[in-house]
Amino acid sequence: MADFILALDQGTTSSRAILFDHQGRPRATAQREFSQHYPRPGWVEHDPEEIWTSQSSVAAEALAQAGAVSADVAAIGITNQRETVLVWERTTGRAIHPAIVWQDRRTAQHIDSLKERGLEDLIQRRTGLVLDAYFSASKLAWILDNVEGARARSRSGELLFGTVDSWLAYRLTGGEHHITDVSNACRTMLFDIDRLEWDDELLAIFDIPRDMLPVVRSSSEVYGEAVLEKGGKPRPLAGIAGDQQAATFGQACFQAGQGKNTYGTGCFMVMNTGARRIESQNRLLSTVAWQQAGAATYALEGSIFIAGAVVQWLRDGLGVIENSAEVEALASTVSDNGGVYLVPAFSGLGAPHWDQYARGAILGLTRGSTKAHLARAALESIAFQVADVVTAMEHDCGSKLSELRVDGGAAHNDLLMQFQADLLGVPVIRPEVVETTALGAAYLAGLAVGFWSDREEIAGQWREEARFEPKLAAAERDVLREDWTRALERSRDWARD
Repeated sequence: MADFILALDQGTTSSRAILFDHQGRPRATAQREFSQHYPRPGWVEHDPEEIWTSQSSVAAEALAQAGAVSADVAAIGITNQRETVLVWERTTGRAIHPAIVWQDRRTAQHIDSLKERGLEDLIQRRTGLVLDAYFSASKLAWILDNVEGARARSRSGELLFGTVDSWLAYRLTGGEHHITDVSNACRTMLFDIDRLEWDDELLAIFDIPRDMLPVVRSSSEVYGEAVLEKGGKPRPLAGIAGDQQAATFGQACFQAGQGKNTYGTGCFMVMNTGARRIESQNRLLSTVAWQQAGAATYALEGSIFIAGAVVQWLRDGLGVIENSAEVEALASTVSDNGGVYLVPAFSGLGAPHWDQYARGAILGLTRGSTKAHLARAALESIAFQVADVVTAMEHDCGSKLSELRVDGGAAHNDLLMQFQADLLGVPVIRPEVVETTALGAAYLAGLAVGFWSDREEIAGQWREEARFEPKLAAAERDVLREDWTRALERSRDWARD
């Protein structure tokens, strides 16, 4: 057996590659940020070729860092930003338009028209998703309607659609495999999550030709052979999962009732609900967590659009900090937010509010407000949004959260993690391996080729690194959340024409 599993973690702002050993420990990591394009307000795009070149280059870099070659890799797993849409030519593999990113809001009016047609309940019942521009279907329809000749070419079989996992798998296998897995397919708004297959009625609603769609596979199986380096030995591509489902697997949340929260560009709370799909009464998403060993596992999810991205905005948009790591030190120079609340609704509000016309707001400013208060308010906005999702999830499940497992880049921020514990009133637990998104993809790939024997072996590798116990009195917590809710309401419905 080879020494490593290679996880390709293609995120919203960067591409990473991590080599994991048999103990589930990262042995080499490479990361590269790539360009974000904002052609109009509310629009977000990526260059498909830059997605590919950044991901392939960090894969090569991770191998070199470990002194390894392709033959040392037992299998490759992919995890990816979800809902982002790419369309490319079947014969050339050339994308016909920039990738439309999950954060993009250009199709909000299309979504409104579907609501006016009374389709919201049907779509939610079939897909488990709230009818929103966040998901892939309306973005795909936009490309077909707005790129010259695309609609006709899609009907003649010339074009292929995929989310980022499909794009990477297609390129890694030299165009041999146009595939996705259930965890990504279920985020397109074109997939029946009970029957686990593309849905003809949904395809008709969005006018999407079935021939464009990738073949749906399980999250852990050998799909084909991938080439990592020129002249290198082809390796099995054996695991695919959307980033949040992969992180849940990486956190070893294998039992119903277990859950995690990932602090990335966005923020995503996922709770395993087992073989049973729970229909949310609080505007959360019912989703497929993964399909492994022939069985599908479901989950409830609360999706927050802007989390770590608010720190990037402080850096790139305002110049308040020079790099993201500075935000904790700056925020720690003040003892509280000074009455300042930042609602980072730059791309609307996700769960449980689902307001695609909400926009960012800063409230409570006085002459005494400083950039430190703004930095603290930015960090606290992440925790407030998570607390809203946890409350909704507790109502759906009928039970209280006992602890929160956390991961993702912003989980390294101790100030944020402590404030999160204070708001929730439960311990927040950070594992030794915080990059559990990549780890989950590695585990899924490794299980498919026997690198790990079973989930029990994987669960035994989960290790706690830090625990944050709540310190805030309940009365203080309630006041903070009430003020947050007031601020949130003032951001609602701002951008509607």
